[in-house]
Order: sequence, then structure tokens, then C-alpha cells
Amino acid sequence: MRVPRLVGLMAVDAREAARARGLSLNAPDRPDFARTVVDYVVRQYPQPGAEVPADSMVYVWFDFGEGGGGGGVREPRVPRPPAGGLQRELDQPGDPCGVAGLSSP
Repeated sequence: MRVPRLVGLMAVDAREAARARGLSLNAPDRPDFARTVVDYVVRQYPQPGAEVPADSMVYVWFDFGEGGGGGGVREPRVPRPPAGGLQRELDQPGDPCGVAGLSSP
């Protein structure tokens, strides 16, 4: 029997997908797993597609745990963008093409 992909499913859907394949689910990070409904699975073990015997236990997690996953810190960004807004790119001295619509000296 192959383990289905449960990552990305809500808890209620993950339980149903496992039950349909004859597998049991366990969520070590959720003691109230039986009542968990709308939280999304972020990790699973064994991995999707792994061959397991019928009635096997599949472990799922709803949190990445300390220091794992997520998008990380987004602000403040260093180095900061330069002040002054957008600036027009100027011709290089002696450029034969020049900027369209402007004449070169």
C-alpha cells in the first residue's frame, strides 16, 4: 500500500484520505488531533508514495516546529534601497546610440 500525499490538506481531509487507504494518522504536535479540523498538514512521515503495510501509522505535523520552515524574517531589509526614488539611466559618454529622443552633444 502506498502512502498518499497529505501535506497541504486540512486535518479533516487528511484523516479521510488516510482512512480511505486503510491507514491510521497520528499528530505528535496536536494532542487534540481528533477535534482538529481546519489546520493544514505541513509535514508527514512516511513520505508520499512510500510502500507500507496495511494498517500502518502515518505521522503528520501542523507546525514546522522551532526554527523550521516558514518564510523567515522579512523586515527590515538590509541594505535599504537608496533614497530619492527612480532615476533615469543616462548615456555613457561617447555612446553612438544615445537615449531615444535625446540628442548627444
